[in-house]
Parts: sequence; structure tokens; C-alpha cells
Amino acid sequence: MATPTLFSSLRRRTSPSLEAFLAPNQVNESTILQTLTIISKELVLSFSDIFVPCHLKNFQSLIRKIDIFVSVFEHFKILGSGNFFFTAILCFKEMYITLSRTKMLLDYCSQSSRLWLLLQNSTISNHFLDLNKDILTFFEVLPFEEIELCEDVKELIELLKKQLKREKLFIDQHDEAMRVQLFNFLHEFEAGGVPDKLELQMFFMEGLGIRDEKSCRSEIEFLEDLICNYENDLEPSSSVVKGVVALARYCRFLIFGFSGDEGTMCLENWMKEGTSQETTETLGTVPKDFCCPISLDLMRDPVIVSTGHTYDRGSITQWMEEGNYSCPQTGQMLAHTRLVPNIALRSLISEWCITHGIYYPIETEDKIMGTISVASPTKAVIEVNRAAAKILVEQLSCGSDGAKIIAAHELRLLAKTRKESRACIAQLGAIPLLQRLLSSPNLAAQENAVTAILNLSLYEDNKSLIVEEPGCLSLIVEVLRFGHTEESRENAAATLFSLSAVHDYKKRITDENGAISALAGLLKEGTQRGKKDAVTALFNLSTHEDNCSRMIEAGAITVLVDALETEGVAEEASGVLGMLVRQPIGVQEVNKEERAVPRLIKMMRHGTSRGKENAVSAMLELCRNGGPSIIQKVSKVPAFSSFLHILLYTGTKRARRKAASLARVCQKYEAVALPYGLWGVGYTFSSNSAANVGSGFTSDVSVSVSISVPVL
Repeated sequence: MATPTLFSSLRRRTSPSLEAFLAPNQVNESTILQTLTIISKELVLSFSDIFVPCHLKNFQSLIRKIDIFVSVFEHFKILGSGNFFFTAILCFKEMYITLSRTKMLLDYCSQSSRLWLLLQNSTISNHFLDLNKDILTFFEVLPFEEIELCEDVKELIELLKKQLKREKLFIDQHDEAMRVQLFNFLHEFEAGGVPDKLELQMFFMEGLGIRDEKSCRSEIEFLEDLICNYENDLEPSSSVVKGVVALARYCRFLIFGFSGDEGTMCLENWMKEGTSQETTETLGTVPKDFCCPISLDLMRDPVIVSTGHTYDRGSITQWMEEGNYSCPQTGQMLAHTRLVPNIALRSLISEWCITHGIYYPIETEDKIMGTISVASPTKAVIEVNRAAAKILVEQLSCGSDGAKIIAAHELRLLAKTRKESRACIAQLGAIPLLQRLLSSPNLAAQENAVTAILNLSLYEDNKSLIVEEPGCLSLIVEVLRFGHTEESRENAAATLFSLSAVHDYKKRITDENGAISALAGLLKEGTQRGKKDAVTALFNLSTHEDNCSRMIEAGAITVLVDALETEGVAEEASGVLGMLVRQPIGVQEVNKEERAVPRLIKMMRHGTSRGKENAVSAMLELCRNGGPSIIQKVSKVPAFSSFLHILLYTGTKRARRKAASLARVCQKYEAVALPYGLWGVGYTFSSNSAANVGSGFTSDVSVSVSISVPVL
């Protein structure tokens, strides 16, 4: 729960200094009275004319008490600090702390989100009562018998003490009624209804004093900051606050409309201000380990396949039903199709969902036993977001150019939070409307449109809606090739990666004019994130056998060889090369690249575990399909046999298996003269050895494509 110690830090996102809550040793005893007088005057001057829509009576009552302090401290200052003993000085220092806390509370009530103040109605009222008690304690402990006070000051102090003794917890009934009304709005949405627009308008504009779009946006930003920085410490819970955020966002457009008349440049600047932070900081993002590598959604029923990797049951079952019998992450052939429930991971996901107010089913190995119904307005959030999405899609359809940009931006934000929102937005017909903005000359319109489509594509059912929409896939590729901003091009690449999770779409993406060459160009010249998006998309596309020749013709080989030296994408690049050299034309192109073999061998020696696996696998396919000329070229690389020998003893199980197969291929052509015993115990070269198992198209490439598509 928020306490006075957090009041200032909630706005600044920094913790207040410890000295703010300790006796001020740095304040000289000779100046303590002057300091108290100055602080009291500043509080009265700063807050007397401020109107606060919540806690107004408590706020004004505290200011009036501080006003009395000014007269009292002025009198004490006239007496001089030399006339006070140690006990009185100590009381003055404690009052310094009380006044500091008073300023924090008054600042908080005047600067915080008004919706948040409503949610905190009882808590903040208690803080006002605590300060009144501290002030009363000061006057009761202060040794007045040691102080010569004039009669009017004595009467003033006695009057203040009587008032303080009568003080009780005061919760403004008007504020409490508004708090109840706020929850009633959420309950109405939860029940499937929609609150009356006039009631919402009265609540926000008259009740809370939120009279324009800018102030409403400030409310939303404040609450989102709270969730981001104090999610586990909020009272009420973060799920309740998320419901209020959803309601505020809905009312922002329902009541205040869209700033469609703003200048285009102003709109672009506004959009860009939030883009960089949004790219790196996603509110409520699901942990990567909890997402299925296939669907990229939160796993509901995580299961383990024979390779040891975990997927959501529905996704991996569909993968197998489509005729795929390899592990989607590593490309290894599955030894069997049994799916083992990952109970430990499911338990962790369940705990995370409860903490974040997300519905999550509890299942046993045989059947669903029950569900967790989180005590939160999750359903209300879904329904409020649905109502907001309807307004946004309407603006996207018939609003002004400026309104369309804002609508695309807001749909982009809605689509990053929950799969229910992604499904709802698509059902409302947003995809063809967003498609129109992909060719917009306005950079903000294009960037928000392609990012919204990216976020929508993370929901499995939306992939077909995007690909089957006439011209949509072509326009995404156009953005990848000629997008106005770097982020637009990167997000277009990420969209292709997301869509290529469906096997049938891999060929369609590759057939789009310029798609592969644009991905290769991004891999060559993009940012680190752009390179990652491009290489993972290329890997996904390379797993379709018909795509390899098209990728080679597009010049992907040269770029992939260069990427072997690029940190962060080298593993994936070697994996794609391993797929491409299965084709004769791929072998020819790699043979033309003088740097290819040395770099793969270098990765065999110095790469990561997965990098070594992919590198030796690529070398194996290169030698196996390239014949004596390639093997001779490989054998001339200094210390190749030594690196292979080291990998046989220190590599992973899969790396050792591939290294043994590579050694056997080299021995067959007598290009590497190594004694048989050096290949290690347990590796036999008979035709039925383990090294020959799993020669399917994707079985020899291990590349993690579980890199989550960024939800932007």
C-alpha cells in the first residue's frame, strides 16, 4: 500500500532520502525556529489556493492548522532559541519531520492521479489523521512550563489542542460515493453492460475535474507508472488498477474524442516520444520462459517433447498433425510423439497468473479438475477494452487522418496486453483498416499500423486473417523493403517471423517479391534487434524445403556468412546455412565464399554450445553434399582435425554425434588422416550407427527460434 514515504517517489520514481524521516542534525539549533517558521509559511502560501477534487476537507483543515503554526513559531522565534532547553529543541526537530511529511502528503494530494486518490480514499484519510495526532503530540510534549508565552498565544495553542483532540478519522462521503460509483462502472462492464455516456461524463468532468484529453492521458500514464514500478505492493491490487486504467482509456475517447485537428508534425512527434520507451519497456509482459515457442502466447498446458523442449500442448499437437515430426526449436527428429506434462513449469505459470490477476486453468495429467477464479475485475478489463476497441476501429474507418493515427497507436497498445484484446480487435475488422495505413506517407501512421498488425499476429487465429486479407502480406513486405523508419522495417520483419510459424505460409512469404532480399539486407545493415528479427525469420522460412533455392538466389548466403562474425545472430546464421547447404546450389554458393569454412570452423572452436552444434552440423552437410573438393578445402584449414577432436570430447551430446559423422565423412575420402582411436569411445562408424539416425531435412540444425517477437 502507498504510504507517506512513497508520496514524492511515486511521481519521481526515486526513493526519498533517509534524512527526510530522521531528526535534522544538519539544522542548527539556533536556526531551527526560523526554519520551522519558513516551512510553515511556504506550506500555507503554496497550498491555500489549490483546489483538490478528493480529500478536500482534510486538505483544507490541515492547511488551517499549519496557518496557526506560523503565529506560534513567530512568537517562539522572538523569544530566541537560547531560552529553550534540550527537550524543547528535540520537540522542534520532531516537528520539522512532521512538517516534511505534511508537505509530502499535500503534494501527493494535489499532484497525483485523481482516480488513484479515490482508490486510496480510506488510506489517505488515515494519513491525515496520523499527522493530526503527531501535531497534537508535539503540543502535549512541548514543555510549556519552561516557556514564557503571552496570553493570546497560550489561548491559540489551547484552542488548537482542543480541536486536535476532537479529531477523528474523516472519510468524505462524497469521495466515498464516487469510489463506489467507479467500481459500479467496472461491475456493469463485467456484467456485459455499458455505462451511460452521460454518467461517465459527469463522473470524470464534474466529479473529478478531468475536463480534457490531456488530463485524462495524464491519469492513465500515472496509473500505468504505478503498475510498472509498484505492481506487487499496490493496494488495491494491480488487477483492480488495470481495470481503472482500461476504463480511463475508454472514457478518454468516448468523452474527449480524438485530437484529429492537430498538425501532422505534432502528431508524429507525440507518437515518437513514446515509441522508444514502449519498445524497451512493455507493461505486464509475460516472461519469455512462460511463452510457447510456437504460438508465442502464454502456455496453458506446457508439455515436454522427446528433445527436452517445452511447448503448449495445443500448439505442438497441431504441429505434429500437420505432418511435422521434428522439434520446432532445434530441428531434431522426435524419437517419439509422447508428450509429458511439465508440472513444475505449469505451477510457476499458475503462481505468476494469480499474482497478475490473469485467468489460468488448473489441469491434471488426465483432465481439468477446476479453475482459478481470480478475485479481480479481469472480465471487466476485457469488456472495457472491447468497448474501447470498438470506438478505435470506428475512428480507423471514418475518422480524420490525425484520428486514424491516434487510433492505430491505441490499437497497437491494446493488442500488446492480452490475447482476448487481439482476438476482439481482429473480429471488429481492424486488420483491413490497418492495412490501408501501411502505404501511408505519414511515418507515424505506417509505424503504428505495422506494429499493431505484428501484435495482432501473435494470436494464432489472427495469422490466417492477416495472410488471407488481399494485399496485406505484400504491403508488409513493402514496409520491410521501403519503410519510412527503422522501427517500421524491423517490426515488419518480426511480423513475417510471427506469420511463418504456420508452415503453409512459409512458401507464400518467400514468394512475395523482395521479401528474402529485404530480410537479408536487414540482417546486414540493421540494428541489433533488426538483425535478430531478420535472422529468425530467415531460419523459419528455411525450414520449408521449397524455399531454400529462392533464398540462395536472393543472395542470402553472403549475408549469412558475414553474420557468423556478428554477436547475437551467429548461432542462427549458422543454423540457416546448415539448412541451405543441403541443396547443391547452396553448396556451390558457400564454396564461393572464402570466409565461410574458416568462420564455421572458428565457431566450432570458440562458439557457444548451440553455436558449436550448428557449426559442426553445417560443416557436416557441406562436406556430405560437396564431395571431395569441399573436403579437401576443409582439410587445409589449420588445426581443423584438432578442433574436431576437441569437440568430440567436450561438446554436447548432439555436437559429439555430428563431429563423429563429420570425421567419418572425412575418413571416407581420406582427407583427414586420424587414427581410429582418436574419435573417442562409443562412436562406431557402421551404417546403422546413431550418427546416421535422423537424416530428415531439419534434423541436423539446432537453432533457438524461441526468441519472443517483441510486443510493441
